Amino acid sequence: MSVLRWIVPALLCLALVACGPPKKSVFPPTVTVQQLTVLPGGQWRLTLRIQNNSYSGMDFKALEGSMQVAELVPIRLHATFERDIPAFAGDVIQLDVLPTAAMTQALQAVATKGSGGSLAYRIGGSASAKPEQEDAPRDFDFSGRDWLSPVPGTPGTFR
Repeated sequence: MSVLRWIVPALLCLALVACGPPKKSVFPPTVTVQQLTVLPGGQWRLTLRIQNNSYSGMDFKALEGSMQVAELVPIRLHATFERDIPAFAGDVIQLDVLPTAAMTQALQAVATKGSGGSLAYRIGGSASAKPEQEDAPRDFDFSGRDWLSPVPGTPGTFR
């Protein structure tokens, strides 16, 4: 009888805990360069794709990081914006950056090779976002690497 006295309250507590809303898993986003366009003044317009890899929507507020082309000195990436990205979806932001002279030369060398040329890049930093079930934003680290290649028929554009 004394065991039953402890089991019943324990089962009631477990039942109450199970009544709460399920906690959705939150994972860091993926940030990649979707497109790079060389502007007339020499600046680069980056179209960055932010992929929400979480089971819940997230409200993205800012991005802070760097981009390195080949093995050259990296440039700073900084943007503040408002993007509400649903679970497992993505959205883009545009960011204008001023590349170094060596980065510009490396990109021009790839452009002369046409669609057969490519240039490695590395991107990393943190994105500030608020998951839908949380009260305050937090920073999520991201990093990645890929290749930029000229877009055929569109001079000054790389993907």
